[in-house]
Amino acid sequence: MTFLHGRRAAPRGTAPKRQRRSAPARTPETGAGRTIPGPVPGADEILFLPLGGCSRIGMNMTLYGHAGKWLIVDAGVAFLGDDQPGLDAVMADPTFIEERMADVVGLVVTHAHEDHVGAIQHLWPRLDCPIYATDFAAHVIRERLKETGTTRQVRLHPLPIGGEIALGPFRVQTIAVTHSIPEPVALAIHTAAGTILHTGDWKFDDSPLVGHTTDVEALRRLGDEGVLAMLCDSTNSMVEGSTASEAKAHAGLTAAFAGRKGTIAVTGFASNVHRMKAVALAAKANGRRVVLAGRSLLRMEKAARACGYLEDIPEFLSLDQAASLPRRELVLLCTGSQGEERAAMSRIARGEHRSLRLAKGDTVIFSARAIPGNEEAIAAVVRHLETAGVEVLTPSDAPVHVSGHPAREDLKRMYGLVRPRFAVPVHGTLEHLEAHARLARSCGVERALVPEDGDVIRLAAKGTAVVGRVDPKRLAHDGRDLLPWSPEEDLALAA
Repeated sequence: MTFLHGRRAAPRGTAPKRQRRSAPARTPETGAGRTIPGPVPGADEILFLPLGGCSRIGMNMTLYGHAGKWLIVDAGVAFLGDDQPGLDAVMADPTFIEERMADVVGLVVTHAHEDHVGAIQHLWPRLDCPIYATDFAAHVIRERLKETGTTRQVRLHPLPIGGEIALGPFRVQTIAVTHSIPEPVALAIHTAAGTILHTGDWKFDDSPLVGHTTDVEALRRLGDEGVLAMLCDSTNSMVEGSTASEAKAHAGLTAAFAGRKGTIAVTGFASNVHRMKAVALAAKANGRRVVLAGRSLLRMEKAARACGYLEDIPEFLSLDQAASLPRRELVLLCTGSQGEERAAMSRIARGEHRSLRLAKGDTVIFSARAIPGNEEAIAAVVRHLETAGVEVLTPSDAPVHVSGHPAREDLKRMYGLVRPRFAVPVHGTLEHLEAHARLARSCGVERALVPEDGDVIRLAAKGTAVVGRVDPKRLAHDGRDLLPWSPEEDLALAA
């Protein structure tokens, strides 16, 4: 594979692409008796190459190269929604790193969200390397691998929270952070060329309902030691202020449940175990019981209980048990907060669920924000509900949701702790990344580089720059097979 320096046309509504200077020549890699054109990471540099996660929300997959070796961080998917019937998800094509698997030291997982781990089951065994994950993430990955019958083939190793592992020329230190799922970690990747911090998804939350808080002192110590570059979450880089604690959503749900006579249904992200616990506690405070509706919720509950995160929460009701209770005593926790056609909330709203119904006097609470692009699908679900006389509450009506990502004041605090020399915003569209870069410059970084998927960025004491580009190809999953996915289709979704 060779570097590609031509720029693709921008979709409408995006900022103009930046001009690139000519890339210096790099030595071809050699593997298995053949020459592989492309970048060879030197001992005096770290190469950063995002195959996904820097042109749109989701589909995160990052490569780090140093001293001839490569480290993979995350392998996630992005969901296509109802605009692409028959296709479930899109992910990075791993061809670039597959050609270099002899030099890959491992794949490290930051947390168990689908946009960070959802591609592993599809890309194995093309990503035939050791995988390192915390207990919760490992449980989620194993359950996914069972679907493809590859559980015993995958080399899945523990990733200690607050510890470190040595992977070739990389020493990977994990730092506890808080997010909307248990056991997220930031990665301090130490090399002879310097230390970089890959934050993953994170927020500051002093009162999470599940798991640990962000290890602020570890971040401060890392900053004291010196950080060459920080690769940081940009999802909320255009949101002013600070992200609220999960305790606020718990209180908001408890208040929203109070005094309601009919059935209450709550829909949110299935992976948000904090919110699952908050709904259970709010139901208990209001004399109600909870039933889970949706396979992904049941999978996450299983992982959370296995790892001890719901020990103080009674078992949820089965659908059969729920049928025997008065409607005023029920809370339905449902998948489908983004209007997904086949999710439980959509089927209930259309009157197509085999066991659950909502009627006049009932209430539906959307305990999640709308991901850009899903507004029409969500609106269609709301129309069905309101036509049936169901009251609908959203985060704009009541404090029933908080984000799992840092807003602008949180980003400023992070830069104050870590004090990186360089900033490379990740996890977002170009608009998110540009906004983050401007903020990073205001925080005093020497330089902020805005990447796109496929860019090769050299991080080093001297000569930090975009040095080349590879073609960031995509694959789509149709429920059975992986199919090529064109860049034009991906750009249209990202716009």
